[in-house]
Amino acid sequence: MPDASESFLACLVRHGGRPALRGEGGELAYDRLPEAVAACRALLDSVGARRVALALDNGPQWALWDLALLADGRVCVPLPGFFSPAQQVHVLDSAGVDTLIVDPATIAGAAGFPGFAAVAPGVLQRAPAHVATLPAGTVKITYTSGTTGQPKGVCLSAAAQLAVARSVAQIGAACAVERHLGVLPLATLLENIAGLYAGLLAGARVELLPMRTIGFSGGGGFDPARFLQTLHAHRPHSLILLPQMLLALVGAAEQGHALPAGLRFVAVGGGQVSPRLLQRSEALGLPVYEGYGLSECASVVCLNTPSARRIGTVGRPLPHAGVCIGDDGEVQVRGARMLGYLGEAPPADALAAHAWLGTGDLGHFDDGFLVLHGRRKHQFITAYGRNVNPEWVEAELVQQGPIAQAWVHGEARPENLAVLVPRRADCSDVELEAAVAAANAGLPDYARAHRWLRAEAPFTPANGLLTANGRLRRAALAAHYLPRSGADGGAPGVHFTSFSDETET
Repeated sequence: MPDASESFLACLVRHGGRPALRGEGGELAYDRLPEAVAACRALLDSVGARRVALALDNGPQWALWDLALLADGRVCVPLPGFFSPAQQVHVLDSAGVDTLIVDPATIAGAAGFPGFAAVAPGVLQRAPAHVATLPAGTVKITYTSGTTGQPKGVCLSAAAQLAVARSVAQIGAACAVERHLGVLPLATLLENIAGLYAGLLAGARVELLPMRTIGFSGGGGFDPARFLQTLHAHRPHSLILLPQMLLALVGAAEQGHALPAGLRFVAVGGGQVSPRLLQRSEALGLPVYEGYGLSECASVVCLNTPSARRIGTVGRPLPHAGVCIGDDGEVQVRGARMLGYLGEAPPADALAAHAWLGTGDLGHFDDGFLVLHGRRKHQFITAYGRNVNPEWVEAELVQQGPIAQAWVHGEARPENLAVLVPRRADCSDVELEAAVAAANAGLPDYARAHRWLRAEAPFTPANGLLTANGRLRRAALAAHYLPRSGADGGAPGVHFTSFSDETET
């Protein structure tokens, strides 16, 4: 058993008879975890599993299989349910997965995974055609869904994952978190490490419910009403939210809906968060703390906390991480980090713990708090030479009630264009115009949406304008909408925005 994993599991047992995992089928105490994990390990050993993909919905069984793989040092490959079938096949093949864990109730669904056959209830196996060599120490391959191409495998050690979990667990313990509700898929590293592992280390009860219960369906469907019902029913102390989930919570509260009782720490990350949204959260008394991380650094790097919080920043670096800003403004990180990308040989010593990893994000420090400006590759330069990170503008637009999605473009243009997806089909152009004006009021002139165009349809993975995990496919959006916008701004359907506030920064 690897040392880091052994120490982790030993810590969990010390919590005794307290509830550890809870799902729709019941509850499991900390002192019963070793027995449950041992049963999973025995089955994995009996079938000779080496690289194991988890194709399960959120629930205690996902957690037990994951802990069993961690304990044995076998390779765990979480298979995101929000990936397309083609992306899932890519994950299985590129990682050389030989064993697939599925819900036993859907064992007949093995037809969805060509080449696999059932060897035990809920366990499918195959002989993979190709088994890629992994960096030494790899126990998890997590796949990032970028804006282009196939998902990329990030190889992680147990030590890196648990270093992050320990940092986050300290915050949970300080906030007296006794109940954590996992509302993100466990196949995402953020919930896996900062939710499950950190929650267990802190001795909390980690509640894991099917994603349909949380309010998610398919690759991008989200039901805010169902989400709020679940929060009220389970009254968690802590949550990890994406910005759009926080927006749903805040919007509901501002419309008079009661906030769920008991919240003590709500982390938000995974995308650009508008400072205005955080201010609205604070006005409602929500304990919301923005953070920052990336898969290549085993998830969380920086996080605001009750004792060190500054709205507009992603917090200070956590104890396990070192962060600096390069000469070109790029955020660089060292400490807990990946062993390498699957199938790519890193340069000598480039991935040593003491080496700095360029994140591709731009930022600066303000009294030790990291302020992010956006992705370096997404930044555009206007015709007047001003640098703009579109994520910043998009975050301001989508917190306006009528706007569900926004894409902003202004490369080499005198005026920035926003393509908007209304939140309601009957939303009028007048309402959208007012929403754009409200967002623009808090932006400098060079970053404002000077023109806007109503989208033909929502941005989705199905139409190729969104990745499987909800990121904008900017090149595809540009190819689709820029010809419709008109180079001179005179295309039909393009709206010009007038400004009453001409303040620049």
